[in-house]
Amino acid sequence: MDYPRPDSPLAESFAASPNHGERRGGGRPDCVILHYTGMPTGEEALERLCDPASEVSSHYFIWKNGRILQLVAEDRRAWHAGASSWKGETDLNSRSIGIEIVNQGHINGVPAPFPEAQIVATAALCRDIASRHAIVPERFLAHSDVAPGRKIDPGEAFPWERLHELGVGRWVEPAFGGHAKALREGDSGPEIKALQEGLARHGYAIAIDGIFGPRTRAVVEAFQRHFRRARVDGVADARTRAVLAALVSA
Repeated sequence: MDYPRPDSPLAESFAASPNHGERRGGGRPDCVILHYTGMPTGEEALERLCDPASEVSSHYFIWKNGRILQLVAEDRRAWHAGASSWKGETDLNSRSIGIEIVNQGHINGVPAPFPEAQIVATAALCRDIASRHAIVPERFLAHSDVAPGRKIDPGEAFPWERLHELGVGRWVEPAFGGHAKALREGDSGPEIKALQEGLARHGYAIAIDGIFGPRTRAVVEAFQRHFRRARVDGVADARTRAVLAALVSA
């Protein structure tokens, strides 16, 4: 079978997945969503992404050594985001390009590391995609960002700050946040409402009700996995709140 030429010159070949469809509503790629494969081996993950029975896929697949495969053409709607939301958009498959990064994921709760070669390749691919689709830095997202509480990939071991050093995404260096009160599940009041407003302004799907319930905790954890990786506990401590404030005020 003759496969098409990859959209990105960085992809060595096209390993076509049958799991895709039309982008709905005239959607075009305006964000990139990063995932980890979360399976014991890359070979198993690739087989699943190309299996019609799985009904999942991604546009690109990055091996640990940095080799890149394309599985779905960029003008097609790959099935990677699932039930998700960002800035009010709920059909993110129609608006995104999905990248699966070979990584075992969380093993007994401990996230597996990502080799430097893989991160360098991921950054190069993201820069290439951004150059062709005019994707802005804040639209490089984690699966956990768009599906808090349901997904945790690519996890807190994924080095977003290193990706930023390589020219991809937004990053605010966690700094001392002063002595602001740590906000946690069970709290309520104006400070919780302000926290929720900041998270919603950044892009997360969250109710602004002034009550720190399970959903707010899940969103805070997602935010920490991306921007406060040293402490992912769902507690909005002073540093978490300071990073969020810096992001939404920029």
